[in-house]
Amino acid sequence: MRIFLLACLFACISVSGRSQTQASLQSQVEAIIAQHHGKVALYAENLKTHETLTIAADEPVQTASVIKLTILYEALEQVRAGKTSMDAKLTLKAADQVEGSGVLQLFDTPLPLTLKDALTLMIVMSDNTATNLAIDALGLANIDSRIAQLGMKDTYLYKKVFTPPPAGVTMPADQKRFGLGKTTPREMASLMKRFVACDLGSPAMPGDQKLCGIALHMLHEQYYREGVPRYLDTLPGATGNSIANKTGALDAVRNDVAAVSTKNGMVILSIFTYDNADHSWTPDDEGDLTIAKLARAIIAAWSPQGLADWPRSTHSQ
Repeated sequence: MRIFLLACLFACISVSGRSQTQASLQSQVEAIIAQHHGKVALYAENLKTHETLTIAADEPVQTASVIKLTILYEALEQVRAGKTSMDAKLTLKAADQVEGSGVLQLFDTPLPLTLKDALTLMIVMSDNTATNLAIDALGLANIDSRIAQLGMKDTYLYKKVFTPPPAGVTMPADQKRFGLGKTTPREMASLMKRFVACDLGSPAMPGDQKLCGIALHMLHEQYYREGVPRYLDTLPGATGNSIANKTGALDAVRNDVAAVSTKNGMVILSIFTYDNADHSWTPDDEGDLTIAKLARAIIAAWSPQGLADWPRSTHSQ
């Protein structure tokens, strides 16, 4: 009986401590957001402890390039279904080259590529030309159909990047507001969790882990590290495999959706800043700095011991 009472006491102390930490974290996050010259929406979750933190987590927001995560997910599903392969041949033509982020716009054409090449450039460098090649290969309608199948009711990819809608296609009424795509922090977090858990179509198939490993390798190699990784990369235990993330940016938008491997479990961070007063394109623009501060505060509260290397079982290629 005495042992039972002691166990209950320790459990109550643990819950009380977590509650105090959570309240303190909420205050820190609100203070950071109050200093931001714009709007912030976020969803954070520790997959081990099930702690969550939400700020306008169900508010539809502009995705910018974060929507490219949905393209990557559809690619995995089509490969596992035998509809295509990572080695599928693509050809870059001059008419495919668009402005913005990426390097393919600088290459001589025609240029042979594979679907994996396009997806890698789309994720690692957010290459817009590579993104459009992937959309053409997979089918825009297929991507949006998959999004709906996943239950993401406020997520949508409207069209290719820097490309007008096809002739005769009427865009949804809210496309002008959101641009390339829309989502919510909670829904995009749910998609990132699928990559982490290798939660593809049911039933699970023998090649699923290899496919997820390919996708996670791309996400670990994210070139843009001004947001979530900015301060986390220097924490104890941080390795090149601790953070898998995808960024998105427009003049008044900075977004970052990440999975962070910590000493206290995997943490999902889905942070969107928009209507930002700072429209600069520098590593220290306010949107990225706000995301970095929020990520640091959340990880410090949930895993004071720091980061950890990514679980090996989910990072094989």
